[in-house]
Amino acid sequence: MIKAIIGLGNPGKKYQNTRHNVGFMVADALASALKCKKEVIECCFSHIYNCKNHDLFIVKPQTYMNNSGVAVKNLLDEYNLKPSEILVVYDDLDLPLGKIRLRKSGSSGGHRGVQSIIENIKTQDFPRLKIGIGRPISKKEVTDYVLSPFNKDESLLVEKVISSAVECLLNVIKYGIDKSLNTCNKSII
Repeated sequence: MIKAIIGLGNPGKKYQNTRHNVGFMVADALASALKCKKEVIECCFSHIYNCKNHDLFIVKPQTYMNNSGVAVKNLLDEYNLKPSEILVVYDDLDLPLGKIRLRKSGSSGGHRGVQSIIENIKTQDFPRLKIGIGRPISKKEVTDYVLSPFNKDESLLVEKVISSAVECLLNVIKYGIDKSLNTCNKSII
């Protein structure tokens, strides 16, 4: 049973609508769909939505992406959660925009936020939902690309992707990960 859904991103208005913050966007949309109350809990370096009606926390670490593991480790310790009871939502360069992938575990795939979590909680065995953002043409542009906002042409698709991600997470909350894999792993377009 998932007890915390953790959307990864960077804090602050500067990063608010960037590709790297799609995890935050999904977290906010899910919290809105579930009508959860937002709380700031000092111990966990996070903004936390408390969804008491669903026995669930929705978490947005405020440690910046590359240090996400510090917040996640604090959350697990504070609430006595197991890695299998969290689900991490984050952007994925290797998936095109318009695709999402639910996984039960796996490596970081080069994602520094996920790598930070793996290093801090000492396991890669935690569920995750990858949100495709595509990859820039040049490898040199990756940092600028993930820290850039979606363009106007992509914005409509991003809304659909976030909606599908929320639908997937609602499915996971209700039915569990195993029963949600087939319905979540799809193309939006």
